[in-house]
Amino acid sequence: MDKTILDIWVGLFVAIGIAALMGLAMRVGNLTSNTLGETYTITANYENIGGLKPRAPVKSSGVVVGRIDKIQFDTQAYQAVVTLKIDKRYPFPKDTFANIYTSGLLGEQYISLEAGGDDHFLKEGDRVSKTQDAVVLEKLISQFLYSKASEESKK
Repeated sequence: MDKTILDIWVGLFVAIGIAALMGLAMRVGNLTSNTLGETYTITANYENIGGLKPRAPVKSSGVVVGRIDKIQFDTQAYQAVVTLKIDKRYPFPKDTFANIYTSGLLGEQYISLEAGGDDHFLKEGDRVSKTQDAVVLEKLISQFLYSKASEESKK
């Protein structure tokens, strides 16, 4: 095989490898294009959001129904205010729960919307009043160790 043809093939495989790595990096970093159609915006307040980030998914029953738009800190209530953009195809009742969960090996955090039974639905600018904060693993471990230490001291 001619050396220039071999160099072309090597260059082609290197270019394909770099493109694949870039695509993987964008997928892991949630930088892929937004597949949501028209959206409506709602907010939710949390005491602790853990490692939640903008552009993280908002899921319901495992299906992505929206994305986190922005996260701010309310200096009056000392809480995190999370703004969610939800696809208009998915209406949720006003008594919906917005819980923060962790998924996958990398520990990606997302918001799970668990629908309630109200007849009225969330609309543009509404606030979800029923929320559950992120579970912080370090806090759970320290509580477990503290309870074990207190059991040992009672013996």
